[in-house]
Amino acid sequence: MSLEWWHRVPGGSDWLERLPGIVADSAEEWSLRLGEPYKAHISYVARAERDDGTPAVLKVNFPEAETEHEAEALAFWPDDASVRLLASSPERSALLVERCEPGNQLWERSDEDALEVVCELLPKLWRAGDPGPPFRRIEDEAPTWAERLVARPLEGELLDAALDALAELPQTQDELVLCNQDLHGGNVLLSERGWLAMDPKPIVAEREFGVVSLVRDRRPVDAAALARRLDTLAELGLDRDRMRRWSLVHALWWGPDDTTGKWQPEMLQAARLLL
Repeated sequence: MSLEWWHRVPGGSDWLERLPGIVADSAEEWSLRLGEPYKAHISYVARAERDDGTPAVLKVNFPEAETEHEAEALAFWPDDASVRLLASSPERSALLVERCEPGNQLWERSDEDALEVVCELLPKLWRAGDPGPPFRRIEDEAPTWAERLVARPLEGELLDAALDALAELPQTQDELVLCNQDLHGGNVLLSERGWLAMDPKPIVAEREFGVVSLVRDRRPVDAAALARRLDTLAELGLDRDRMRRWSLVHALWWGPDDTTGKWQPEMLQAARLLL
């Protein structure tokens, strides 16, 4: 899938026009030999090699709030749990990161195996704790999420559940950590160093929020799969009901498809089952 859908987003056409120059400037500054781009939908991502022969990956993000501090998140997280940040340019929204080889996605494993992997990975990510600024915080984001969800065409019972959760959960959080609200099987890759998290959309929240994308990881989902994931993740000492409610909110928040603006049916299905 190409990046052309960005033409339908404010500022997207300008970014696509500037993208070749951003890539060229990044390659020059970091002395890169660029290889084939990966098949990416959100960001420009390409194989690269540094002048010392080290394999790497060049990534250029569309400048937006959710990915604004991706580089800082990778620098903050421990190396035994995430890909290493090699260089970054905030002005270009560009990052140079470690290349994972063989690079298999966790999505390729069975659901049970994938849950076992993430239950080992998450405590490593979370042990770094609360980084403080400049990262966004869920308690600051919650009022905006609630306001925008009200404006969406949602079933009354779903909307009420989401608004209740957004009013209560941010104010009653337990231990705060740096979460990746997009941590799913496609963003955990196998490397020579083991399974590593990548592509963070960082936000500071309680650990129960950090599993929202894992709960609805494989699509389409069913009630049995959701229950199994919640039960397994609860073994990390997480509150099962708070995970369920956060996951419902997030499924609705990320429900509209980026390319069409229409609701993704699997997101609505997950929210209904979580209700």
